[in-house]
Amino acid sequence: MTSEHNARLTALRATLKSRGLDGFIIPRADEHLGEYVPASAERLAFITGFTGSAGLAIVLPGRAAVFSDGRYTLQLEQQTDPALWERLHITETKPEDWLAHHAAGLRIGYDPWLLSADSLARFAASAMVATQPNPVDEIWASRPAPPLAPAVAHPQAFTGESAGAKRARLGAALREAGQDAAILSDPASLAWLFNIRGADVEFTPIALGFALLFADSTATLFMPGAKLPPETRAQLGPDVTLAERAALPAALAALAGKAVRYDPAAMPVWFKTTLEAAGAKIAEAPDPTALPRALKNPVEQAGARAAHQRDGAAMVRFLAWLAKTAPTGAQTEISAAEALLAERGREQHFKGESFPAISGTGEHGAIIHYRVTPQSNRPIKPNEVYLIDSGGQYLDGTTDITRTIWTGPGPAPDLVREHVTRVLAGHIALARMVFPEGIAGAHLDSFARAALWQAGLDYDHGTGHGVGSYLSVHEGPASISRAAKPVALQAGMILSNEPGFYLPGAYGIRLENLVLVQPAEFPAQKRKFLRFETLTLAPFDRALINPALLTAPALDWLNTYHARVYAELSPHLPADARGWLAQATAKI
Repeated sequence: MTSEHNARLTALRATLKSRGLDGFIIPRADEHLGEYVPASAERLAFITGFTGSAGLAIVLPGRAAVFSDGRYTLQLEQQTDPALWERLHITETKPEDWLAHHAAGLRIGYDPWLLSADSLARFAASAMVATQPNPVDEIWASRPAPPLAPAVAHPQAFTGESAGAKRARLGAALREAGQDAAILSDPASLAWLFNIRGADVEFTPIALGFALLFADSTATLFMPGAKLPPETRAQLGPDVTLAERAALPAALAALAGKAVRYDPAAMPVWFKTTLEAAGAKIAEAPDPTALPRALKNPVEQAGARAAHQRDGAAMVRFLAWLAKTAPTGAQTEISAAEALLAERGREQHFKGESFPAISGTGEHGAIIHYRVTPQSNRPIKPNEVYLIDSGGQYLDGTTDITRTIWTGPGPAPDLVREHVTRVLAGHIALARMVFPEGIAGAHLDSFARAALWQAGLDYDHGTGHGVGSYLSVHEGPASISRAAKPVALQAGMILSNEPGFYLPGAYGIRLENLVLVQPAEFPAQKRKFLRFETLTLAPFDRALINPALLTAPALDWLNTYHARVYAELSPHLPADARGWLAQATAKI
């Protein structure tokens, strides 16, 4: 692969030179700026070899760099050639600073469909030049065709609200804000607003496209007609106009003089420059569907609980199987992930994984977003730490769970038990939080780290992310992260609770449940408070817990949680798994 990527880098530099450019920025993104992209948009992987879900590369005449965050530090080292690429931590060395330092006076190209306006603004110190078509595509002879999977109607029995009702309340919000229209570039926004789902990317049931939502509650959906079967067209109804993507420039030009809502942080800068050229008035504001989509209605909340109960039963059957097979050394990272997928496949409404399972044993568990391949696959050995982070897409909900397992049959070392218990203490501290309305996830993040900090330990990722309803497993606008823009948590949001600890070359620990923000009842208080309802149902490995390191309230929470897991799941399990679960959830 070294010679192959060297040849690609050389070809890209020649193409840039022919266009009068000295460099080019290659983000890991498609035109929708989402986390998961179709194969046709994997330009960063094509050029660098790096396959992580977040990153950016900069190519200059005499040097090149690839950037990603702490989740992918080890993966960058494994997948990219140091002779070709400087591998940099994106928060420690910001791409814009690196470029300004190394490219003074150079003309740097960028694809206006692949950078948001805010992202482009960060490179203001450099001479940036919009260029189309993308020069990477010019040298990518085997580039896959864009996906054309059908967009299918998602029943109101799962969504809890009709598409027309959603458009009506968002249209009213646009009118109240004095806005005539809003751009929607996130396919998850289209999925939620129009009650459709698709299969254009792996793991997230979305149909790629764009839309304009108007203040009168009508909309135009820009999506290839080949993706829209008659049943979907019928659901969309007469108030939704269908158009091909080629009609987008003319549609934006028709907005001259109108106030158009545009999110500079999340939408391609192409929309901004096109609207400005048309004479539209840009109203900078978040995607109008983002917050309503995050606030799950009662039907979506009930669906999440049901999906997690089925997912929990699948997880327990898997854990019971693993408890028998792991000590023998007969399983591998791949066979374990396949076994869990098979268990989920037996459950009602299951449509696939919500992300590629992170099945990492021993030192592989320390790679935060490790993705096993046939080349990296290794046996799950006796007496080591095994981490499995996985999730399912069900028609009524999306799941995401991580458990850290001691394979046995011998006892876990005291230091491993201490590390796991400190992570568990942080998980429980967050799960037990009660907090006033207006508090953001950034304000809660430190509670999940406190037990680790007391021992001089930490982890290099956020503590929690939003989760969709049969949509993206990573959903905004809220998160539990000190690095994110503070967004107040509100009742109805589903987030993850996933502190961790990683010892490079040895093991990784992460303990993750999904939680639903709910009102906390304090009748005597005038100010409203919130709490977390834990949705995920699966035991934590008792072999890795040192109860002496947990406070009495934390131990009470753990025992109550385990009792609930047994009560809710045992009726849905075969006898052998039920017997294993009884032991796994016994009071500590």
